[in-house]
Amino acid sequence: MFINASGEAEILASDITLLALGGASWPNLGSDGTWVSILKNEGIEVNTLRPANCGFNVEWSDIFRSKFSGQPLKNISLTFENRITHGEVMISSQGIEGGAVYALSSLLRQSLDNGQETILKIDLKPSLTSGDISNRLDQTSRKKNSFSAYLQKTLGLNPVSIGLLREASLNVQNFANEDLAKLIKALPLKITSPFDIEKAISSAGGITLSSVDKNMMLKKIPGIFVAGEMLDWEAPTGGYLLQACFSTGVAAARGILNYTKSD
Repeated sequence: MFINASGEAEILASDITLLALGGASWPNLGSDGTWVSILKNEGIEVNTLRPANCGFNVEWSDIFRSKFSGQPLKNISLTFENRITHGEVMISSQGIEGGAVYALSSLLRQSLDNGQETILKIDLKPSLTSGDISNRLDQTSRKKNSFSAYLQKTLGLNPVSIGLLREASLNVQNFANEDLAKLIKALPLKITSPFDIEKAISSAGGITLSSVDKNMMLKKIPGIFVAGEMLDWEAPTGGYLLQACFSTGVAAARGILNYTKSD
């Protein structure tokens, strides 16, 4: 069934149909996941659509949120479950997002789904060791500077980074240099939940791969082929999402040709 230019519904019959309806992360462009219930009613196994390549909610203090929302955190690295990513993070009123976060989104989401406390570690100075940082701090007197000025002068930390240190501990300005260096290298940030799927770049979940044959045709509905994010797969940003959509599209097209030849 289609909605024509006049807004009227038209039902068109076809022997072969290729569905490429996307996931649920771009509802303003039509990828809203409304197809899920339709296919489930036909007996197709569909795993719940979840946000992928997404940001995550953090319970910021009101002060931090008001001062730093919308500001970037550059040249940092993130660690979660021994996986390390490098790049930039954007601080939002809700939490954090950006390429370095997206690369860990699958692991973070799975941890949250398992009901685990999910702590992301931020390295604010990945180019320096903890020892390097401690030595630099030792070489400059704190007494002549405010805590913020001290960190800016000795390490080049920007206000956002210093704000994160204060979020981690209200008493951070009293830390010994060695302990402060350790915090700068592994600042803990508790993640509470992923952003809503409508704010995600892509989605995980979808039609299980066991529900389609080698031609990308639904096993329970002959003549119906699927491609793209409707299928249950997940990929990082950087062209991989597009490539997977293109590849499954080509596979489905070839599958359609095979299907027509077999009739």
